[in-house]
Amino acid sequence: MLLFVCAEPADGEATADRLAVKVLKLRIFADAAGKMNLDVAAVGGGLLVVSQFTLAADTEAGHRPGFSGAAGPEQGRRLCDRVVATARRLHPDVAQGEFGADMQVHLVNDGPVTIPLVLRRR
Repeated sequence: MLLFVCAEPADGEATADRLAVKVLKLRIFADAAGKMNLDVAAVGGGLLVVSQFTLAADTEAGHRPGFSGAAGPEQGRRLCDRVVATARRLHPDVAQGEFGADMQVHLVNDGPVTIPLVLRRR
């Protein structure tokens, strides 16, 4: 499972922890009947966490996206690392992209299933 993480300024460690737990418990993989009913552990899958600040892009005005809605680099790195650390405590197969790097990420979508998760802050 590929998880793109975008931290926003109001996010904190509790949000990062909730995200990791939520993602690992999502029942998005098909069972024997073809129904989305299994989580990543049930299918023996792994998790790749990649920081992606561009998910906070504001495209409301003009044609150039703005990224002021994303957390700054220090906070973004800290929260992305927190998601990874929490996920690693709960699941044996968790990998992490390099924060801030210009990475080439290749994805094969199964289905395709792409689910945006927006956690409300508590």
